[in-house]
Amino acid sequence: MASHDGDRVVALSLQLSRAHQELRRQVGRIRAGIGQRRPDGDTLRTHCLAFCAALTAHHQGEDEGMFAQLVRERPQLAGTVAKLVEDHEMIAAILTRVRELADHAAESAGPPGEGLEAVGRELDGLTAIMESHFAYEERTISEALDGETPEGSWPDQVFRFA
Repeated sequence: MASHDGDRVVALSLQLSRAHQELRRQVGRIRAGIGQRRPDGDTLRTHCLAFCAALTAHHQGEDEGMFAQLVRERPQLAGTVAKLVEDHEMIAAILTRVRELADHAAESAGPPGEGLEAVGRELDGLTAIMESHFAYEERTISEALDGETPEGSWPDQVFRFA
C-alpha cells in the first residue's frame, strides 16, 4: 500500500496499471473501428483527438509529477526515468503524426479507405510502442510506487481520465 494510514485501498502501481489498461482500451476501440467500419472523418478525428489528449495528459502528469517525485525520493531511478521520458517524447511525435493523418483523412477528397489505412498503420505502430513502454514502466517502477512514498504528491491525471 502507498500509505500506512489505510486511506488508500488500491496501490499506486495498480492504479498506474489501470490507467494504462484504459489507454490500451481507447486505442484498441479506435483501431477496431477503422477496421470494422469506415468512420466518417469527423468521428475519426474526434476519437483520435480525445485519445491523443488522454495519453498526452497521462505522460505530462508522469513527467511533471510522478517521475519528478520518484527521482527526488529515489535518485537511483534517474536513469530509468530518463528512458521513460525519452519514450514519452517519441510517443508524442507519433501522436502528432496520428493527428495529422486523421485530419488528412477527414479532409481528403480521395477514397476514404486510403486515409483510414494510413491512420490504422500509425495506430498499429503506436500500440506496439505503447505496449512495450507500459510494460517497462510497470515493471521498473511498481516497487517504488508502492514503497514509502507520500501519496499526496501524485497528480490525478496520471491515474484517471476525464
